[in-house]
Amino acid sequence: MSGYSSSVNGTRYTFEDLRSLLAAASPRRSGDELAGVAAQSEEHRIAARFALADVPLKQFLSECLVPYEADEVTRLIVDTHDSAAFRKVAHMTVGDLRDWLLGYEADAEALRALSPGLTPEMVAATCKLMRNQDLIAVARKCRVVTGFRSTLGLAGRLSSRLQPNHPTDDLHGIAVSTLDGLLYGAGDAVIGVNPATDSLANCIDMLRMLDAVREKYDIPTQTCVLAHVTTAIAAMERGAPTDLVFQSVAGTEAANASFGVNLGILREAYEASQSLRRGTVGSNTMYFETGQGAALSANAHHGMDQQTAEARAYAVARAFKPLIVNSVVGFIGPEYLYDGKQIIRAGLEDHYCGKLLGVPMGCDVCYTNHADADQDDMDTLMTLLTVAGMTFIITVPGSDDVMLNYQSASFHDLLYLRSALNVRAAPEFEAWLERMQMKDAQGRVRPVTSQTPLLAGIVAGEMTSRGG
Repeated sequence: MSGYSSSVNGTRYTFEDLRSLLAAASPRRSGDELAGVAAQSEEHRIAARFALADVPLKQFLSECLVPYEADEVTRLIVDTHDSAAFRKVAHMTVGDLRDWLLGYEADAEALRALSPGLTPEMVAATCKLMRNQDLIAVARKCRVVTGFRSTLGLAGRLSSRLQPNHPTDDLHGIAVSTLDGLLYGAGDAVIGVNPATDSLANCIDMLRMLDAVREKYDIPTQTCVLAHVTTAIAAMERGAPTDLVFQSVAGTEAANASFGVNLGILREAYEASQSLRRGTVGSNTMYFETGQGAALSANAHHGMDQQTAEARAYAVARAFKPLIVNSVVGFIGPEYLYDGKQIIRAGLEDHYCGKLLGVPMGCDVCYTNHADADQDDMDTLMTLLTVAGMTFIITVPGSDDVMLNYQSASFHDLLYLRSALNVRAAPEFEAWLERMQMKDAQGRVRPVTSQTPLLAGIVAGEMTSRGG
């Protein structure tokens, strides 16, 4: 097929290739306009969607958006495509697939079976034909269950990453924030610290402290210091107690290179973490973070729109069977997602694409202080994502990350979501909260008192010791 076209109001629009068609069909966002790939008008955008709806899904298997020989992410997508799983929808167009996904036949089991047969570009294409409620409806049906010491992704559950960052990596400060989150029932997805520096010594100190806390109170969760993957490899080589290995990833080889990684390095880290066998209920050991605009900010988007480039990052993630993946949806800034409306849409897109591709998606529901967004926008997004079956949410003390200097969700927000939408913590973590006398008869987190066992032990100085 050479070129695509459609007519709207008597005007004919043409699109040179699949890459430009996908970009023009995307909802408006500042990053695509910055890259010069966005639709020139709303009519142009609608014309692109009409043309995209008629593209056969098979076309995505023959027309690569980034050349196969020039990009290892493209090679990963093509070489791991499951043709048997694809057979179910091989006769469909993008519009047909969109309609099928919204139908009753596309239940959780059908979507799980189809997932290996879908490429990120196919999923991104259907995303561009969907309203927000469509993204929610399909994602809610997807079920991606993973485990390490807690089981994540089960129906009716919402987990959280407890993010106790500190601007100087002070162990006492990290410990206090960890305590704060645990007392609100946060941390069942991971207790994960973004280090202020990528110092190996600091990384090992933090890993030992967090692991000592986990062991002291027998907490059924996993810990992670979100250092660069090569630092994590070095820490494992030195015997540091490493549960999860973290890395930011993107949808092209060049964008991943800007992060200092490639598929080979990720494979080395995956195999090293697997060899430790530290999990109890599962063996998923990787944690990936993504975000729309990462490829563009590295000048490595190859002319793709940012939502399509983002979807390709999930192919990288699913290759390593991660425990959790999250989009840092508003973190990169207004140059890529200008305001609350764009952030909300992007968060729903990322969750939909990730879940449909078989990735255990969570979200850092966040924004930077120079974006045209506020906490009301984040309330809307976190509520919608929970309705959509989000695996986990990132939570920080008071919504304000004092190290990364951006606004995220708080521990209180987690309580709101679990109460208002009747979702619960991971089962192992929920049982721990009960053992620690932190839940009442209705399953709610109890107000903290001096008699709360966890608090009483910490006040005695047990939590802030280096390595126990």
